[in-house]
Amino acid sequence: MITVTTNAKERMKEVLKKTSNPEAAIRIVTSSSEPKRLQLVFDKEREGDQVVATEEGKKLLLIGTDLAPVLDEMVIDSQETPEGEFLTISKPESRT
Repeated sequence: MITVTTNAKERMKEVLKKTSNPEAAIRIVTSSSEPKRLQLVFDKEREGDQVVATEEGKKLLLIGTDLAPVLDEMVIDSQETPEGEFLTISKPESRT
């Protein structure tokens, strides 16, 4: 299962406040122009999705069945850069 940090959840909440659709969440999809890259889009929950929600039950992040195995054990975090705040996806270092 993917891990979403508290900072990333807060950033997602901020982004979702900008949409007029109260049912919308952020979906991770494969980029149509660059198949090896991922992108984020607004979407509604679909059957089989993995859903990351807030403590209040608001859906924040949707992961389809096609990407769930690829993103398993990944971590989504929010990172501050000179260009702004971005969500990052990374694989945690294994601990032996």
